[in-house]
Amino acid sequence: MSTVEHCLYCLEALAAHLEDRKPMTLDQVQMSWAEYISAANDADDDADELAKRLPALRRLAASSSSSSTAASASSSSSSSTTSLQQQSGVATPATSVSSTPPPTIAESPLFVTWNTLSGRGGEHSLRGCIGTFEPHELGEGLSSYALTSALQDTRFSPITLSELPSLEVAVTLLTNFEDAADPMDWELGKHGLRISFLYHGYRHGATYLPNVAPEQGWTKEETISSLMRKAGWTGRRDRWRDVNLKVVRYQGREESLEYEEYKRWRDWVVARQEDK
Repeated sequence: MSTVEHCLYCLEALAAHLEDRKPMTLDQVQMSWAEYISAANDADDDADELAKRLPALRRLAASSSSSSTAASASSSSSSSTTSLQQQSGVATPATSVSSTPPPTIAESPLFVTWNTLSGRGGEHSLRGCIGTFEPHELGEGLSSYALTSALQDTRFSPITLSELPSLEVAVTLLTNFEDAADPMDWELGKHGLRISFLYHGYRHGATYLPNVAPEQGWTKEETISSLMRKAGWTGRRDRWRDVNLKVVRYQGREESLEYEEYKRWRDWVVARQEDK
């Protein structure tokens, strides 16, 4: 399962590259984030007052003082992309600080996606997405693919330093690879797809991560048709079933983080270093 720390690490890798400085290691990011969380929890403010002012803590307080449904409890603590609010100089993360940490993953297939946020509603525009289906050690893999997807995705120009404030990064660690019995043997929102097929004497292939189809509002058939187009198929859309498709389904939960939230954490890290 991808984590906030994985997202921080990708942003740190890209920011350090563009700022021409040495990046923190994944271990350093993870340790620093734990200290950051602890500092937020130790803020010398009355909990009730904090609950009034901070949406994340207000939701946590509500869930602990009333019989919330399982769905609402999950919704209140599921997203790390809710803004981090500053309190006593320390931003309070929107993730539940009392939740059990996810199990540590040493290596995994992975994808790193960059989006540009624009407008008042924070509309998302894809800025780069590259990954690997081969397991990589996360310290090396996340850093490498963070830079590759930001700078070498041929669909886009390389991300520049001036773009950092508008960026969001998303990390997906891939698991549970299975051969699908047929092109429809998968679930929307649960499975990502990797397809391959022969067309005009060449083998073609493409993938969509689990979140793509729900975000686009596609049906399963629309997802398969679009994925085939992505792979290079130019036949009639209503004839896609004539192609002998090999479909591999997989799972992976995406975690995302905006640069603004990374910057709050990074500023805290720098301030601590200066105080030492």
